Amino acid sequence: MTSLRGFQVNVKNAVYAEWAAGHRVVMPVLPTGSGKTVILANIAAEYSGFGCAIAHRSELVGQISIALSREGVRHDIVAPKATIRTIVKAQMDDCGRSFYDPRAKWKVASVDTIIRRVMDEQWMRGVGMVIQDEGHHVLQENKWGRAMLMFPNAYGLLPTATPERADGRGLGRHADGLVDAMVEGPDMRWLINNGYLTDYEVRAPSPRDLDMNGVDISAATGDYNVDQMRTRVKASTTIIGDVVATYQRHAVGKKGITFAVDVEHATRIAAAFNAAGVPAEVVHADTPDADRINFMQKFKRGELMQLVNVDLFGEGVDVPAIEVVSMARPTASYGLYVQQFGRALRLLISPVLAGAWDTFDVAQRLRYIAESTKPKALILDHVGNIVTHGGPPDWRAHPWSLDRRAKRTRATDGIPLRACANEMCLMPFERIYPACPYCGWVPPVPAKPAGPHEVDGDVVLYTPEMLEELFGRKARLEGNAPIPVGMTDPKIIGAIRKAHAASQHAQLELRQVMEIVMPPTLDARVAQRKFYHTFGVDTLTAQGLRCAEATELRDRIIQRIQR
Repeated sequence: MTSLRGFQVNVKNAVYAEWAAGHRVVMPVLPTGSGKTVILANIAAEYSGFGCAIAHRSELVGQISIALSREGVRHDIVAPKATIRTIVKAQMDDCGRSFYDPRAKWKVASVDTIIRRVMDEQWMRGVGMVIQDEGHHVLQENKWGRAMLMFPNAYGLLPTATPERADGRGLGRHADGLVDAMVEGPDMRWLINNGYLTDYEVRAPSPRDLDMNGVDISAATGDYNVDQMRTRVKASTTIIGDVVATYQRHAVGKKGITFAVDVEHATRIAAAFNAAGVPAEVVHADTPDADRINFMQKFKRGELMQLVNVDLFGEGVDVPAIEVVSMARPTASYGLYVQQFGRALRLLISPVLAGAWDTFDVAQRLRYIAESTKPKALILDHVGNIVTHGGPPDWRAHPWSLDRRAKRTRATDGIPLRACANEMCLMPFERIYPACPYCGWVPPVPAKPAGPHEVDGDVVLYTPEMLEELFGRKARLEGNAPIPVGMTDPKIIGAIRKAHAASQHAQLELRQVMEIVMPPTLDARVAQRKFYHTFGVDTLTAQGLRCAEATELRDRIIQRIQR
């Protein structure tokens, strides 16, 4: 059996503990590339009863079969004869022998096969363990859930990298799914820092003629409406050329996959790569198994440098040789975005090193990665996904839950990003910076901005008219109470003075907490921009707020400080 990494052992032991506690269906969560398939195959090898491993797509049956074969698990393959022959050949190539056995206790099949075929009811009742990869698909009422429920006496294992759905439905049994407990392994940044995933660099060429504003978000999927998304992307006259040119500029000679919106789009991208001397092939769900396996082998040997795919490598498929991911398919789904991003992060080290990896300390692992042929992965985003989702997946902690939640929109909490337009840089950066912190490129500024939103609350870029108005509000608040000319009623005058004094006091308290989040050690323009994007109001406007608004803003700042 494969020797698991330390963190993988911890996840496996936690799964067993949840089963022992009476939780029948457990969802282990680990980032893409961290070995979910290895863990599930290892658990299958330790189970002596009848089991069924279900692939969420037919083209992934072979991948699960290979994973079980590597653990020495003999298994039946429930698939057409041609598919079985192809998988058996792959087993021979990978393991030196076949583990296909129609009489074995374990079976491997796709979810569609399980649902469609008339299976032996006695066998289904006798199955004690069901493993279904990409477990975030499983809901009580969909085909993945129906497949799980066909095995009434089985414990379930539903591994995934992203335990949430773009449609907002919950994966817990108490919500819309079947999961009783979730086991979370280490996150992407921990795995990178500890030498289990490769670090990355990002380049995000701005899609010059792609506008996703107004594209509907599907109620069923939580992602962009497919037809609208395809129309917008395929109307672009720059994306395909940019995909190839950016690859040649920043990633020439590296093996990559490109995500396209449909087969026609993928075919055009592949043709552009081939015309530029970069060998490329198109791979999609209808690509014959033999062709797909052939393309993968050619890719690993370096005879192909680009696999242009359509919704195939977004999740589930193990392509360990990837060095660069090119995104030419926009997505509003955070889960799909994370899956695509993570495709490039698997280590590219020798089998000898891999076998001894856990015997090295962190510094040694990081040094070996730095000396490998992939010291860093490269993410090339041509459709604004990184900006849409607020940065790379490891920038912010993402709390996973089995509960229902509000549907995710394209915007995220936190500071928005912009992509540097310098062709030699193209790095995304937070809009708190007036210039690209990597190369110094300065974004264009409107000659006459209509308001703080056009210049990120940067007071330096305000027009004289904006400054006159805002400083005027501030001065009036700091001055004497505004008693109307001719006003003599002492009660009214007293009320005006009392309200004005209350506003001044609220302003004093507001400015005191503003100083905490805008310390003098922080660059003034950066501080102003950060304040604007954090609290939704620019610093000058804030200093002109009266009592109620000033108090509300002060309270929000205090809440932020106390987090």
